[in-house]
Formats: sequence, structure tokens, C-alpha cells
Amino acid sequence: MGLTPKKDINNYNSSINTGEKNLSHTPSTIVKQSSKTKKTSKISQFVDKTTITLLIIIVATYITFLALPILSVFLKLDLTQISTQLQNPAIIQAIELSLYTALIATLCSIILAIPTGYFLATRKFYGKTIIDTLMDLPLVLPPAVAGIALLYTFAPGGLLGPVFSRFGIIIPGYTGAVILAQIFVASPFLIRSVKIGFEKQNQDVYNSAKILTGSRIRVFFTISLPLAIRAIISGIMITWARAMGEFGATLMFAGNLPGITQTIPLAIYNMLYTDPLAGITLSIILIATSFTVIIIVKLLEQKKYGDRK
Repeated sequence: MGLTPKKDINNYNSSINTGEKNLSHTPSTIVKQSSKTKKTSKISQFVDKTTITLLIIIVATYITFLALPILSVFLKLDLTQISTQLQNPAIIQAIELSLYTALIATLCSIILAIPTGYFLATRKFYGKTIIDTLMDLPLVLPPAVAGIALLYTFAPGGLLGPVFSRFGIIIPGYTGAVILAQIFVASPFLIRSVKIGFEKQNQDVYNSAKILTGSRIRVFFTISLPLAIRAIISGIMITWARAMGEFGATLMFAGNLPGITQTIPLAIYNMLYTDPLAGITLSIILIATSFTVIIIVKLLEQKKYGDRK
């Protein structure tokens, strides 16, 4: 049955009244929601600004903490005495010995680390994690502990010392001990770089080349090695710089004999009290060398100097 005209009119009037009530509340609701949104936005902006400010303070504090000690060394330098200091026989002797031992240590590291890094990067075997950890251990081992470990290995009364003694070879106290200490401390940097260079290669390319050529050695020299060359060069440079700056293990294992085992860091240690200006000059040489090496490594890693995997 249909509704009567009177009921229709009443229902229509009721719906109009309800709509008017709803409309009468809509503006205030919108205003309240807008006010809440503005408050939330202001709080978010305040939190963001506070966070950014705090971040800038932390970053600036850390950069200042790292830069000030380096700057303080340069501020101590007497520019009028640089040419005189560079003619100091003790400084020249330490520089020559450091360059020689670091070069030999780096060459030995290349021979040892590249095959080892390639093997660890491309092979899976039981105990690989332990071997990896052993390769990285010198990176975190205290230099004094590294020196003691080398001493108890190669000293005449050490683990391998008697074997060398039979042939009249004594390692501690000689330049060879410096080279061994540098290899022990610095070569893990090259192993890490080599591993990264080989691990990030496209295995599909490697497998395709191996199928086409059938020779692992040929694939290594024509595919794998060229693709990893930038990582290897970076590792070689870092290894050389680390060898140049080696101190603790050399002091403990090789000693501090001018012209024989006294590299730049050991000379700085000696000159700090006897000839501070000479020590500062050598310190700046090492700082400049390290900074230059790091800059070159970073340039090698940038895309404009080669693809970064």
C-alpha cells in the first residue's frame, strides 16, 4: 500500500530538518579537523627541524674531531725549515727505507693475495668462514700482538726460527723483518679488495666464457681479472699506504735500528722528543701520502672512472 499525502509531507519535512541539522554541524567539524591537521603539521615540522639540526651538530662535531688533530700537525710546521728538514740524513734514510720495504711488501702481497682472494671469492668449501676470518684477523689485531706473534714465529727460539737458524738466517733485527711485518698487517686489505672485485662479477658472463673457451686460466686473464682490476688497484694502493704507516708490529718484531729497520713511523717516534720539527715533517709526509692514496681510490670507485658494481 502507498503512503498518504499527509505522511509524505511529514516524512519530507523530517528529512529536510535532519539535513539542515547535519549541514549546521559540517562547518564546525571541518574547522576542527583543519585545526588538528595544522597542529599535527606544525609538530611534524618542528620534529623534522630539530632532527636535522641535531644531525648537523653530530656530523659537524665528528668532522671537527677528525680534522682538528690533522690540522694541528700542519699548524706546528715551520715553512721556512721544510727545505732544510728534507735534507736531513735521518729523514732521507727513513723515507728511503720505508719506500723500499713498502714496495717489496706490496709486491709480495700481490703475489699472495690475488690468488688467495680469487680462490675465496669463487670457491665454496668446508671451513671457508674460518679461513675468511683468519684472513681478516690482522685488520683488527693490535699491532703489538701482531709483533709478538711474528717474533714467536720467526725468532731464533720461535716456531720456525730454528729452521732458518740452521741456514744462518736471523730475521728479527733486519730489514726482512720489517717487510714481513708489513705483509702481515697490510696484505689483508688487498685480499678484501680482491674478493669484492671477483664476488661482484656477473657469474653468467663467467660461465658463458668458460663454456666457450674451456680454459679457466684463459677466462681468468681475459674476463675475471679485467673486470676486477679497479678493485685490485684500489687494494694495492691501500696496502702500500698501510705498509708505509706500519709501526707497532715493526717495533716489536724488527726493532728500531736507523738505516736497517727504522721506517718513517719509527723515526717519528724517535724524533718526537729529540728533533720535533723533523718528526712533524715526516708526519706531514705520511698524512699527505695517505690522503692522496684515499683520494685516488675514491676516484677509481666513482662511475665516471669505471662501472661501480
